Amino acid sequence: MAAARSKKYARPVFIVDGSRTPFLKARGKPGPFKHAELGINAARPVLQRMPFSPEDFDEVIMGSTMPGPDEANIARLVALRLGCGDKVPAYTVHRNCASGMQALDSAAMSVASGRSDLVLAGGIEAMSRAPLLLHDKMVGWLAKWWGSKTFSAKMKTLSSFSPAMMTPVIALLKGLTDPVVGMNMGQTAEQIAYRFNITREMMDQFAVDSHLRLHQGHENGELSEIEPIYDSKGNLYDFDDGVRSDSTIEKLGKLRPAFDKPYGQVTPGNSAQITDGAAAMVIASEAAVKKFDLPVLARIVQTEWSALSPSEMGLGPAHSIAPLLKSQKLKLDDIDYWEINEAFAAQVLAVVAALKDKDYCKSHLGSRSAFGEIPHEKLNIHGGGVSLGHPVGASGARIVLHMAKILQQRDAKRGIASLCIGGGQGGAMLIERESN
Repeated sequence: MAAARSKKYARPVFIVDGSRTPFLKARGKPGPFKHAELGINAARPVLQRMPFSPEDFDEVIMGSTMPGPDEANIARLVALRLGCGDKVPAYTVHRNCASGMQALDSAAMSVASGRSDLVLAGGIEAMSRAPLLLHDKMVGWLAKWWGSKTFSAKMKTLSSFSPAMMTPVIALLKGLTDPVVGMNMGQTAEQIAYRFNITREMMDQFAVDSHLRLHQGHENGELSEIEPIYDSKGNLYDFDDGVRSDSTIEKLGKLRPAFDKPYGQVTPGNSAQITDGAAAMVIASEAAVKKFDLPVLARIVQTEWSALSPSEMGLGPAHSIAPLLKSQKLKLDDIDYWEINEAFAAQVLAVVAALKDKDYCKSHLGSRSAFGEIPHEKLNIHGGGVSLGHPVGASGARIVLHMAKILQQRDAKRGIASLCIGGGQGGAMLIERESN
């Protein structure tokens, strides 16, 4: 690993404001909102608070991994429906679990370079609406059927039909499996849990804490970024409905392993939920902040991306946090709060273990010593993916937005938001609260 160099943006980049939808648990059928509807509902409230017009944006950038068939380049669709006008360009980014963070990083780079002054950025995912695809054999058969021009040709094609060809390909399951190593994400979590001796009890305790922290956060009004939304039937959604306030170690202990049967430790109860949701933020330059007299939640200091074996993708945050701290000449203790996306309880616990393991830091993170231990009381203080879900394209934006809100609520200075990425990557973003 090359020696870390101090990295700074050419121009300051600010998070002005942001909001998100409640995260809604998938319940075996398409959820009440399409991708675009989630994106619009996330962005509209924050735009209504802005003193400028939606047409004043220089661009719109959204992260998403599996929008619907009528939602190509969903960022453009959302921009148009928000009233940004025909002349505001928009594009969609895809970096698996970090798509929302990639959208923020792309916006930050655009502002820092001077190309843009105002950017609407965030992430969107309706996982309950992940498409069902046709098997290749069925696609091939349909091509022959449409190409058969005569009655005899159609009969010949019909005779080759088999009901087995109609078995759907579930895009969500394909997306959660790495095609290079042939492992699904749960299996990679099992692998790193074994590597760092993360026990079932530790995973389940972490999951219980996640639910109780999220419930308490809702009760205390500490998730102010959530905006209530209504579906077409008038039903209200105003909180993350996957939360289980009655979660206990005893209840979770009854669940069976989901990915490494029958001896594994990772269960549905200590894994992230399949969820729908979206988050949106206004990213601005210093010039735009002054021009429109905008409030500032935080400054985006720097983002780091890393890569590692897909078989241990859950350790991605450690691989991106390490160079981020080095490049900014910071120690782990200099960070006031942490948001590490909870793809799996085992995965977050393994990241914490890796950063305090001298041998791992030396052999994999390019450090002569361990970075230290992230205090549990400063990590995911209002829960995370295990309790509120992990809508893949949105989570990276959600954790950054919530970190900015935490710094504001707690009058704190620095926070790092990080997440693992399917395919063997990691992302980490450092933000700082600006003092007036």
